[in-house]
Amino acid sequence: MPKTVERTRKAIAKKKGTVEALHQYSRDSKRLHRAQVRDEKLEKLATARRKKDRPYIERAAFFQEALKQNGSEPLSFDAINELIKTYIHQYDEELDEVKKTRRPGQPAKAKEDLLKVKIAHLQKEYQNGFLLPVLDTQENATLIHKWEGSWSYLTTFKWVRIQSNGTVKPAIFPPKGDH
Repeated sequence: MPKTVERTRKAIAKKKGTVEALHQYSRDSKRLHRAQVRDEKLEKLATARRKKDRPYIERAAFFQEALKQNGSEPLSFDAINELIKTYIHQYDEELDEVKKTRRPGQPAKAKEDLLKVKIAHLQKEYQNGFLLPVLDTQENATLIHKWEGSWSYLTTFKWVRIQSNGTVKPAIFPPKGDH
């Protein structure tokens, strides 16, 4: 994580000796303030990036688990399609529970709307081309099995887009834009 403040504090202490107090408008206090603001900005950007990357990591983890259940052997095309359908409908039970807890006549809760949007987005992606690692080659299956959950390792996999009509197209990772 960002350590600019610590480095700046250390540099000021090296220059002045032990720093007890700095004047509010001194150069050193402004320097410390800039370093702190920069650290906060970098932390905020990193958090936003992790939030944006999380769905791809979860997706890769889902298919990694499916490969492990298959003994780290490549999967057939039919098995891959069934896994995709399972992945798309993973939120169905949760959506049903949320619907059941809602009283008749009440508007949908935010969680229910969010789940509906997730499911609709995944179904649309499947029609246009569902992004997933190649699961039908031994080489990629081995790489996926070795994956420890880091974002940077995801780029070593070969990726494809599989459409609901059965079309398979090679894809790049990370995806640029929406599709």
